[in-house]
Amino acid sequence: MSAHNPLLEDFPTKFETPPFDKIELSHYLPAINEGIKLAKAEIDVIKNNADKASFQNTIVALERSGNRLSRMSEVFFNLNSAETSDEMQQLAQEISPLLTGFSNDILLDEKLFARIKEAQKNTDLESLNAEEKTLLEKKVKGFERNGANLSDDKKAQLRDIDEELSTLSLSFGRHVLAETNAFEMLLTGKEEIAGLPESVLEAAKEAAEAKEKEGYLFTLQYPSYVPFMTYSSNRELRKKMYRIFSSRAFKGGETDNSSIVKRIATLRYERAMLLGYTTHAHFVLENRMAEKPHSVHSFLDELAEHARPAAKTELDALKAFAKDLDGIEELKRWDITYYSEKLKKAKYEVDDELTKPYFRLEKVIDGVFEVASKLFGITFKKDDSIPVYHKDVQPYEVLDKDGSHLAVFFADFFPRAGKRDGAWMTSYRSQHLDQQGKQVRPHISIVCNFTKPTSKTPSLLTFNEVTTLFHEFGHALHGMLANSAFESLSGTSVYWDFVELPSQVLENWAFEKECLDLFAHHYETGEAIPAELIEKLRKSANFMEGVSTLRQLSFGFLDMAWHNTNPSEVQDLVAFEREAMKKVDYLPTVDGSCMSTSFSHIFQGGYSSGYYSYKWAEVLDADTFAYFQEKGIFNQDVAASFRKHVLSAGGSEHPMILYKRFRGAEPSINALLKRAGLVQEKPIA
Repeated sequence: MSAHNPLLEDFPTKFETPPFDKIELSHYLPAINEGIKLAKAEIDVIKNNADKASFQNTIVALERSGNRLSRMSEVFFNLNSAETSDEMQQLAQEISPLLTGFSNDILLDEKLFARIKEAQKNTDLESLNAEEKTLLEKKVKGFERNGANLSDDKKAQLRDIDEELSTLSLSFGRHVLAETNAFEMLLTGKEEIAGLPESVLEAAKEAAEAKEKEGYLFTLQYPSYVPFMTYSSNRELRKKMYRIFSSRAFKGGETDNSSIVKRIATLRYERAMLLGYTTHAHFVLENRMAEKPHSVHSFLDELAEHARPAAKTELDALKAFAKDLDGIEELKRWDITYYSEKLKKAKYEVDDELTKPYFRLEKVIDGVFEVASKLFGITFKKDDSIPVYHKDVQPYEVLDKDGSHLAVFFADFFPRAGKRDGAWMTSYRSQHLDQQGKQVRPHISIVCNFTKPTSKTPSLLTFNEVTTLFHEFGHALHGMLANSAFESLSGTSVYWDFVELPSQVLENWAFEKECLDLFAHHYETGEAIPAELIEKLRKSANFMEGVSTLRQLSFGFLDMAWHNTNPSEVQDLVAFEREAMKKVDYLPTVDGSCMSTSFSHIFQGGYSSGYYSYKWAEVLDADTFAYFQEKGIFNQDVAASFRKHVLSAGGSEHPMILYKRFRGAEPSINALLKRAGLVQEKPIA
């Protein structure tokens, strides 16, 4: 291939990060094709090896094959989420089936699978360490769970299903992004902007000016949509925004996801049946801590039982408040955020406008770095010589406590048209050992959609955005502190219902005075956040927790409804959703709205049959943080144990084994219920 394609060369950059400034769209397809060719050649060497099949020459060799292809793919698909274009999305429709086809070529290769089984038979398990045993089991199971034991005709069916699924999920995401970007609401009158804080109006004004318009421009991007729904006293405009937002990809036309949602779920069901599983949920949960669908349903039901009484009390109070304040006779879904914010301020004397001046983005970043330093001894050094894919991206070298290179960290914080909404952590290279046993350190990125700075004001975060940053940074630590031999078991390559523990536990630090004092200083005066304001934040942490819990559970129930049944029988998406969420629904459904058609977590991301894991991980994180609180939130011994047994261990062993090694016992749901205020501790006799 052409020597000028940077994806086909060893990256000559500092730390071997992708040369983003040199990569062009035209490079991807030739590079992927060449990468597939190279990877196939590596596989041929493994399966045609004349030596007796062993753990090293088969299992480890397979683990290390396709490295260049993986790196190319990571660059392409990461940028397709963070900095895409119409052309790139179209290219993804070509590349995705190629990679799916290649993956199936490997997983359905009878000769390769026979050699893997031979290597398993020839391996003395006592000679392997725990991580090597996990790798062996994962490789064998991975082939079996992806059709290696199927007949030829069923293998052909599986290939067709996987190829269609790969393109459907891309189409789903493209439609959601298109509808999110398409809507704009330009406001000019005083009544239209009533209630909106100056900082929100300033951002909206600059958004309008960027489009060469007069007035205040609001969009469906979270930093625009959420403040509008929180503060706008114009109920009709809140209603308009809510209706548009909740009906994304559900309005007919080219970007409607109704048929795609049903098709994805149906194909997943057919695939699971083909492999001998009852449903897609049974297939997925086999490799989760929960193990079975009934365990997930029992877990969700138990939380719902605790949350429902609290939610009813909260909603009754909110309805009474809205009626007293504005004469609202019937609370609607577009009223919840608005009146919740007002009631929270009345009850706790705290709101986002009061706290935002203390959360300048740059200072919060410094703060989360300092937390990592105090816990694990690591430091972050800005390094502008590292290429980035957009001018907003901030690159850092991460150093371990002994000063050695630990990782590269990319931070990408602001919304733009080419970035999907939400927040996530990803990697451009996972930690592992190379063939010579040398450490290959990771390249980790977090991508968010925070409020942008304006000409007058720096980027000031809401407290929710602060906890989001801590959350994603927790994922990043899982990647950066990884210390595994094998890439497929490194960092966040763990059971899906364990992966949220590092992220969710780190959110707890954002409520602690000892932590906030490190960085929460007024952006104009430099004054530290007052202790009484921190206390108000802590007291308000469980405000509307019952309602919030039911909302999260509703997503979990909807996910399971799609994936623990035969979805081909679904006729009416709205009726299906109502039935799925009826146990936890607390307000009437809004005509024209549909959650599924924009539920990216389960139809584009990796959370199918796994959305419950957010709450599952809350049990783990509440139990973990209770341990830190008992010993001190910056206790070095607890932090070292958490690093060793959770963050560095990755997926080297079953997560419950790792967790018990850290905590000394299995977690209890009581720590979560207590923290959430959903159960009262009995007094000691």
